[in-house]
Amino acid sequence: MNYSSYLIYVVPALLISMWASWNVKTTFAKYNKVGNRRGYTAAQIARRILDMNGLSHIRLERVSGDLTDHFDPSAGVVRLSDSTYNSTSVGALGVAAHECGHAVQYDKGYFPMKVRAAIIPMTQIGSSAAMPLALLGVALGLPFLVEIGILLFCAVVAFQLVTLPVEFNASRRAMQTLEEDRILEDDELKGSRKVLTAAALTYVAALLVALGNLLRLMSMRNNRRR
Repeated sequence: MNYSSYLIYVVPALLISMWASWNVKTTFAKYNKVGNRRGYTAAQIARRILDMNGLSHIRLERVSGDLTDHFDPSAGVVRLSDSTYNSTSVGALGVAAHECGHAVQYDKGYFPMKVRAAIIPMTQIGSSAAMPLALLGVALGLPFLVEIGILLFCAVVAFQLVTLPVEFNASRRAMQTLEEDRILEDDELKGSRKVLTAAALTYVAALLVALGNLLRLMSMRNNRRR
């Protein structure tokens, strides 16, 4: 097995991913200590944003963990983590507004979100089967298995790629709401923006990791042909 492609394509991306994960945790921890002057909780703001967008049917729930916040379209619920739900910090309000941004996207039929949802089944297959198929193809000298593995992993890359506009747009909606509705003051908005920017970098890092693994698979195929 040629490990040089792993060192060249995958390791740098993994290091960036590790840094991005550390960065979002430390940035959130910093701004989770900065409360908003009006004393709003993240749950209150989430409910307010949902209602003002005609999404009173979307439920709001608390979920265990830190930064486990997410919108679940299948259940029609925005879930805020323990570190977010009752927090009055500018970081928590930014996270809550971001997740509500996903709910608004879903309601309005935001195209990149629809594309991402459509390719999830293929992505799940690709993430679990692509690498084993490619490795098996190399080991057994069966090029068609390597090609299938590469094609399947392309779905993983496509998913990570289309995730970027989904996440960036949700953050843009969040910051616009927090500013235009005067929920946060100018200096408070800076903290929320830094938290959401740090979170966005984790998705960029995930794309880089996916691209690194795809390039590794392609390198394995090319080396096999030589």
